[in-house]
Amino acid sequence: MFVDRAWLASVETARKDLVRFIVIEEIASGPPLPPITLYLALIKFERFEWAVEKATELGVMRIVPVEANRSEHGLFAGALKRQERWKRIARESSEQSRRLRAPEIAEPIRLPEALQDASTHRCWLDEQAGVKPLVSAFEFQAGDSAAFLIGPEGGWIDAERQAFAAAGWIAASLGPSVLRAETAVCAALAVVLQMWIISQSNASPATID
Repeated sequence: MFVDRAWLASVETARKDLVRFIVIEEIASGPPLPPITLYLALIKFERFEWAVEKATELGVMRIVPVEANRSEHGLFAGALKRQERWKRIARESSEQSRRLRAPEIAEPIRLPEALQDASTHRCWLDEQAGVKPLVSAFEFQAGDSAAFLIGPEGGWIDAERQAFAAAGWIAASLGPSVLRAETAVCAALAVVLQMWIISQSNASPATID
């Protein structure tokens, strides 16, 4: 059973069989965030780790490393050995940002497996002209979840775009600038969180004076 509350405390007693704390204050964790899954194409590991840290701070629930067509050769095999390190990064980032739980860091998968995601809203980020801005790609409702695919260096190939569309995913844009994958993670999640906050505000019952 999980308790969605946390407290700031100091250690009063620390023994082999007992640790006693003095509670200082309850930590405000804010309203619950929507379940967001980030499917991030494998990129250079130092940049992937940075993305894991920032995605954790921004409240993502699950991070899944994905091998895309333009992911560098050898990254998939290397990622299988990095999962515990990425979990530690997510845990430390959760503590820093006062999250009650760290996000799940899943094992790396191939792209077709990611397309089977059953989230309410499923988007892939694309820099092509004419793609609808992310901020207007969908609207949150109570109980909704979201999943995002963010590509590797060089972006998606046409065959991948066709596979996304065939699986029911929608393309969304962060604007005309070409962003690094880890930058796109931060930008996309910040936009989505604002969309969620606005949806929650609009859904709040009106008060009568």
